[in-house]
Amino acid sequence: MKRSLSLTIGLVLSGLLGLVSVVSFAFDTDGPPLAVLVIDAVLGLGTIVGVVLAWPNRSRAGAVTVIVTLLLSALSAVPAFFVAGAPAPAKVGAAAGIVVTLLCVALVAPALRARPA
Repeated sequence: MKRSLSLTIGLVLSGLLGLVSVVSFAFDTDGPPLAVLVIDAVLGLGTIVGVVLAWPNRSRAGAVTVIVTLLLSALSAVPAFFVAGAPAPAKVGAAAGIVVTLLCVALVAPALRARPA
């Protein structure tokens, strides 16, 4: 069955977000606390695994994994808006990450619908 373009775009963007989460763990020295970076890196790895599962055969389990890990990762960015002294670029980055996450969820979520038999 032909994969829909929106699902493909959603999975590619999700994979890139997951990769950014993993890579930012290694390079972010003046950002969020180490615990947040570790959690984001683990969630990023989970997102990448979900993309790999969802890519070849539109696996519902892969799509669920992608959606859940992305939403949890976005939740970890919310405190940036409430922490006193958080720099403006951190807030802009958190907002951009949340917006892209919601876009990815909107593109991947239709894969959860039941397929006709």
